[in-house]
Amino acid sequence: MKLPHHNVAAPQYNETSQLTRFLRVTKVVAGRNLARRFTDAHRHDFSSTVHGCCVIISDSDISNLLKLFMNAEDIKKNSRGLRGRLGEVLSSGVTHFEDEETQLLKFHGSYQQDDRDQRMARRKAGQDKAWQFMVRSKIPGGLLTTAQYLVHDRMASDLGNGTIRLTNRQGIQMHGILFGSLKECIRRINECGLITWGACGDIVRNTVASSIPLRDGVHEEVQALASEVSRTFYARSRGYSEIWLDGEKLPLAPEETADPIFGEAYLPRKFKIGIAVPPRNDIDVLTQDAALIAHVVGGVIEGYNIAVGGSFGMSHGAIKTRPALAQPLFYVKKEHVIDALKAIVMTQRDHGRRDDRKQARLKYLILSRGVDWFRTEVLSRLNAPTEPMKPYRFETVEDLLGWQEQGDGKLFYGMWIPDGRIQDAGGNAPQYRSAVRAVLSKWALPVRITPNTNLQFCDIEPSDRAAIDAILAEHRIPSAASLTRARRVAHACVALPTCGLALAESERVFPEVMDRIDEIVRELKLEEEPLLIRMTGCPNGCARPYNADIAFVGRAPGKYALYVGGSFRGDRLVSLLQKTIELQDIPARVRGLLEEFCAKRSAGEAFSDYWRRTHAGDEPPRAEQFHEEQLRPETSGLPEGLG
Repeated sequence: MKLPHHNVAAPQYNETSQLTRFLRVTKVVAGRNLARRFTDAHRHDFSSTVHGCCVIISDSDISNLLKLFMNAEDIKKNSRGLRGRLGEVLSSGVTHFEDEETQLLKFHGSYQQDDRDQRMARRKAGQDKAWQFMVRSKIPGGLLTTAQYLVHDRMASDLGNGTIRLTNRQGIQMHGILFGSLKECIRRINECGLITWGACGDIVRNTVASSIPLRDGVHEEVQALASEVSRTFYARSRGYSEIWLDGEKLPLAPEETADPIFGEAYLPRKFKIGIAVPPRNDIDVLTQDAALIAHVVGGVIEGYNIAVGGSFGMSHGAIKTRPALAQPLFYVKKEHVIDALKAIVMTQRDHGRRDDRKQARLKYLILSRGVDWFRTEVLSRLNAPTEPMKPYRFETVEDLLGWQEQGDGKLFYGMWIPDGRIQDAGGNAPQYRSAVRAVLSKWALPVRITPNTNLQFCDIEPSDRAAIDAILAEHRIPSAASLTRARRVAHACVALPTCGLALAESERVFPEVMDRIDEIVRELKLEEEPLLIRMTGCPNGCARPYNADIAFVGRAPGKYALYVGGSFRGDRLVSLLQKTIELQDIPARVRGLLEEFCAKRSAGEAFSDYWRRTHAGDEPPRAEQFHEEQLRPETSGLPEGLG
């Protein structure tokens, strides 16, 4: 194990620190020279408290010791502008980063992972993990050029696993990047005019916005605002360009200054901002830490409603953790919206919990102290007038798929990408990656990634429509009209084999699950019924399961928690209906729910509204509803034998 670099200031500890307590009781005889190197490097940290006692510790002891005193907050504070030892390790010839560097790496837009399919075999063979990396491009509003997309397409072959994963924050993830290719991958992304800086980590993440390319002024303004928000919240450090670009200054890389927004410790946890244009809630805006909802009058945006505290991460059975939808804060004129966001972020910076990462998101600050208290704190940092929220209404979280008019005489095409995975599968499966490449290689079209992980080709001349249709048909790309409405909007997270947090499969099993659900939906004549179905491999909620009509959340291999009762509009949270359901039992369980719906619905009533009327009601969400079964036996929807 490599010790911390001597030039990095180590954290100071007092008599009651974890480090002191650990040293008082730890006396392991092993590796005298290693212990001496450690004490020489950090003598100022603990020499006064151990009083010369010779503490001999092994490599593993040092690793555990470092984990004790280098928690996430210490790592950020002592990172020298998020540099840490990333550059040094990159040039050292190793295959992966150690604990502190993996935390800092997230700020630079990458997660260290391994191929979990290989873990057991490699462990038995005495081999290390099959280390690899996910690299995430930060793309405000999901807008990119043909050239930028094709750079990612080439990297999928040259550096990655042959696929491109669109994210529901409108970014692109490259999977399967090896350690030796990591710097080259990030360099290529920057050279094409994008960036990975701030795509992950305890910082303001990629700003999502309605991707609909309507030339109506409103949607164009929202896209411009997404870019402005993104620029506003870049961390002020040259560490990114020094490590990945050999110090080259690129337009998107920020200058090194004292950071007036993030300070030296950045944020307690990640922070997400989204911008929606009612009545379409295609970005799931209420799941954001800061939700901007455009107030449009006469075709012009006058200002924004702002709601705060949305977030979906939780832990199974931990009652103190729960999902939440954003709560109304205030309305501001559009000229003050950036200042309002700064005040919101800085309030979370100053008051968000840093002693418990499971309670560090903005939602917990608001749930514990109340939105009125939070509003007062924000207003104390905001020199601009605010008003009560303006009325707004959402109708759906769906994308516009298929052929659509832009409003300027040109067309756009919304291409359904199952779970955002652009790949060429074997056999007679659709060849998504080849199809997208063929279209963009012939027409230099702007491309937009939607928050439902679909792709939009924009600015298409009507005369090119038939030729594009022919390419899509040649590559067996299904039309949106051939899919059930439930299938068009269903989504699963990545999960296995790359996500280190996954407890169960998600993306790899979801297509088969949806195939079987589709059969039921068609049998019950619900093909055009709005049904929002989502799956995740763990309770962290990346696929936004907790506001879906029906959701499956991984608990263990082949086992899921079943949640029901969200909304196709994205404005209501689910309840736990069944703590554990086997993967193979999911279709039968869904059949029971849908048959009950068909038998008891009112005329024209959607599933979301039916469930609210008969099961959920309008009570405020409670933490218990996500951890304890809320099953009503008389309206359970359970097939016989599954109760």
